[in-house]
Amino acid sequence: MAIPALKIDVAEPLATLTLANPERRNSLSLEVMAALTAAIREIGANEAVRAVILQAEGPVFSAGHDLREMTGGDLKHYRHVFDCCTEMMTAIQAIPQPVIAQIDGIATAAGCQLVATCDLAVASEVSRFATPGVKIGLFCSTPMVALTRSIGRKRALEMLLTGKMIDAAQAAEWGLVNHVVPRKRLAEETRRLAMEIAAASSLTVGLGKQAFYSQIDLDQPKAYDYAKEVMSMNALAADAQEGMCAFLEKRQPVWAGK
Repeated sequence: MAIPALKIDVAEPLATLTLANPERRNSLSLEVMAALTAAIREIGANEAVRAVILQAEGPVFSAGHDLREMTGGDLKHYRHVFDCCTEMMTAIQAIPQPVIAQIDGIATAAGCQLVATCDLAVASEVSRFATPGVKIGLFCSTPMVALTRSIGRKRALEMLLTGKMIDAAQAAEWGLVNHVVPRKRLAEETRRLAMEIAAASSLTVGLGKQAFYSQIDLDQPKAYDYAKEVMSMNALAADAQEGMCAFLEKRQPVWAGK
């Protein structure tokens, strides 16, 4: 689903998705969310892609939902908007490849949710984050889901109840982003992280990502029961056997993706 507001570049082993509507603050309109969901799923099925970078043009990573679509609607319409948003966020975590948000500017509301949803995030030092829905009478309830799981209850509630901005340093301290780097090194550092991931077995990374999200909300005994079964099955894979043998033989592994 090609649209001007979303650029898709696949240069194996990486894929880059760029929100490209800075005039509209890279808002997540229904069209953009549908296109992004479709692109993520298509990339997810491409075994040659090992990692995905999600970035944006302009000074705003994303301001969240397009407010032009949020006024004058009925209940069916609003349910459709948030269904599409949930589908997009779920797709990001469902594909086997890690998705890395590259943020250079402001990410608010569902844009902040998008950052929290991505598997990893690298931000420039000028980036800022907020869930300001409370200030316009529309509490950021769906962003709350990803935000709480990323930074914890008390910190998430502070952002949600006040709508205040946090800077990049605080976002890193709270766990919303992994790294904060100078703007001039943002693309370089994000790509370095993506390529570091791409060097591993795609099978192992995909299994690990799926297992992470499957166990994260289980209680500890259930999480261990699940994780030990996944790890046992993983140990049977050709890449796991190759990796362990290569380590013992002091050589570089040759991955087969099996």
